[in-house]
Amino acid sequence: QAQLGESGGGSVPAGASLNLSCTVPGFTDNRCDMEWYQQAAGKQRKWVARFETDGSVAYYADSVKGRFTASAAAAKDTVLLQMNNLKPEDTGTYSCKTVFCRGDPGLSGSWGQGTQVSVSS
Repeated sequence: QAQLGESGGGSVPAGASLNLSCTVPGFTDNRCDMEWYQQAAGKQRKWVARFETDGSVAYYADSVKGRFTASAAAAKDTVLLQMNNLKPEDTGTYSCKTVFCRGDPGLSGSWGQGTQVSVSS
C-alpha cells in the first residue's frame, strides 16, 4: 500500500484555523477519493470528510459542516483539509485514507500516520 503523509497540525486557541495536508504518491495520476478521520485520546476514530476527485465533490460530518473544507491542492498528489473556527472538540489526531483509486486499485485503502491538532478553549 502507498505511504501517506499528513502535516499541518498544531496547537491553537478556539476560533483559529489550520490547513492540513495529505500527500500520497500517485494520488493525482490515479484519481483517488480521499477520506479524513479524527481520533481523540481514548475515543474511537470518527469520520470527518470525504473528497471525491471526480467532480471535486466533498461530504462532511455534521459536527464539522460549514467549518471544514476538503479539496485537492495545486501541488501534485496532495489533498487539503481547511479547518476554520476550530473548537476544543476538534482536538485529536487527523488521518487521511485513500478510498478508491481509479487508475490503480492497489493504492486504495491506505492510511496515513496522522497529524496532531490541539484546540484550547
